[in-house]
Amino acid sequence: MRVQFYKYQGTGNDFIILDNRKNEYNELTNKQIRFLCDRHMGIGADGLMMLNEKEGYDFEMKYYNADGNEGSMCGNGGRCLVKFAYHLGIHKNAYLFSATDGDHEAEIDLDGAVSLKMKDVKEIKPFQNDFILNTGSPHYVKMVENLDKVHVVNEGRAIRNSEPFKKEGINVNFVQHKSDDEIGVYTYERGVEDETLSCGTGVTAAALTCFHNENGFNDVVVYTKGGKLNVEYDRDNDGSFKNIWLTGPAEKVFEGSIEL
Repeated sequence: MRVQFYKYQGTGNDFIILDNRKNEYNELTNKQIRFLCDRHMGIGADGLMMLNEKEGYDFEMKYYNADGNEGSMCGNGGRCLVKFAYHLGIHKNAYLFSATDGDHEAEIDLDGAVSLKMKDVKEIKPFQNDFILNTGSPHYVKMVENLDKVHVVNEGRAIRNSEPFKKEGINVNFVQHKSDDEIGVYTYERGVEDETLSCGTGVTAAALTCFHNENGFNDVVVYTKGGKLNVEYDRDNDGSFKNIWLTGPAEKVFEGSIEL
């Protein structure tokens, strides 16, 4: 099988994207996806996405982790897939697509940045001295004094493989306050089982945890190793969050074909 692929990245979070509107890649196996994502033997990526047709939507997002298994929602991946849809000729003022965690809206800003509406979040749960929440994927948020002194892989892997997270896995975010509305985030991702340069759902989780307005509108600037993202949201009196938008760059890197 010859696979036509497209490589995209959003703040260094990189993805292989396949146009699967004709269902030609439905039979890809976990092993083949793992090979494609391998940075030494294949193309190399944090994950693989398929753009599928789905009635009532502009497209459907199908996401696979680098380990070849189907994954949960990926924020940067969703933003990259919207830009890919635009490059395919799907031009909309506002996009509506289906993903594993439900429906998502998205827009492409005048500067080319992609804004993606994330799922509402009901609560942030304290866990020991840290926090747990689900922003489409499960996330562990740990506040630190200095990100540069954190060994992300070792510490992240230890938390991800600890009880009660060992079976299902969890993404681990180390977060440093820079100002009232600015934070830095380093993330260890399950499924990749390594540090990534950026994680959209992780950035969102960190920004919600670091709200600077107790109630109402919040706008948080997030610095990752791969670049800058913005998270805007409304925080309600009951501690829930809605109207959550993740905004940042999403760019095509290259395209090609590979024989499987």
